[in-house]
Amino acid sequence: MEEDLRPAVVIKFGGNAMVDASLQQAFAQDVVELWCEGLRPVVVHGGGPQISAMLDRLGLESRFEAGLRVTTAETMDVVRMVLSGRVQRELVGHINSHGPYAVGMTGEDAHTLTAVRRPAWVDGVAVDIGQVGDIVEVNPDMVRTLLTRGHIPVVSPVARGADGQVYNVNADLAASALAVALGAERLVILTDVAGLYADWPRSTEVIGRLTADALDGLLPGLASGMLPKMEGCLRAVRGGVGRADILDGRVPHAVLRGVLGDNGAGTTVVPGTSADHVTSTV
Repeated sequence: MEEDLRPAVVIKFGGNAMVDASLQQAFAQDVVELWCEGLRPVVVHGGGPQISAMLDRLGLESRFEAGLRVTTAETMDVVRMVLSGRVQRELVGHINSHGPYAVGMTGEDAHTLTAVRRPAWVDGVAVDIGQVGDIVEVNPDMVRTLLTRGHIPVVSPVARGADGQVYNVNADLAASALAVALGAERLVILTDVAGLYADWPRSTEVIGRLTADALDGLLPGLASGMLPKMEGCLRAVRGGVGRADILDGRVPHAVLRGVLGDNGAGTTVVPGTSADHVTSTV
C-alpha cells in the first residue's frame, strides 16, 4: 500500500517570532518535534520586518496598501535578497541545529508557485501595488519529494508569473495555497495577536472558533493587517484543508501547544455554513 505523504500541517512563520532569537529557537524546536511525531510539517515564512529594515537602510520607501507591501522592481530585488538570502537561511539553520532536517526553497523553484499581478482594493477602487502576486497555480511535486525523503521544506513566498515577472506573494496566502495543493490536514498561521478579535478595538475578546461562511461575512470589516491572514484561512478550508488556526507567535512553543496540545488558544476556522455557531474566548 502506498504511504500517505500528505503533510499534517503547513505553518506560516512570521511576526515577532521572526525577530526574537528565543522565539526563533522555540519555533525550530516545535517544527522538529512535529516531524518526530510523524506530522511532516511544511514551513512558509514571511520577512516583513527584515525587508522593511533593509529598505530603510537603502533609503527606499516602505508603503502598504490594504495590508500588502507596494513592491516596485527595486523593492522586489530587496525582497528576494532578504527572504531567500537571509531569513530562509537563518530559519533553516535553526531547524538544522537539531539534525539534518530542513531544506530551503522558493516558490520559483521547480515552478512551485505561479502568480499573476494582484491589485489592492482601497474603498472599492483597485490600486496598483506593483510586483505583488496572487497565486494561480501550485505545483507541489518538489515539496512532496522533499517530504518523501524525510526533509522539512522551508519555502520563501516568491513566485514567477507566466509573463516571466517575479512577484512578491503574501506569505499567509502562499501558505494557504500550498496547504490546499498538498491536501494538508491543517494550516497554522502565526501572528502578533492572540487571535481574531470579536470587536476590535473596543474589545480584546477573541473568537475561538468560526465557520468559513461566518468568516466570509466578517472579512470586509477586518483591519488591513489581519485581512490576508483570515483570507488565507478562508481559502484553505474552502479548498479542502480540515482546519486553519491563527496562533499567537509571541507565546513560546505556540505551534507545539496548538497542534499537539490542541488547547483551544487563538482562532480556529473550520468548514461550514454561517448557520453554524461561533464561539468566543477572552
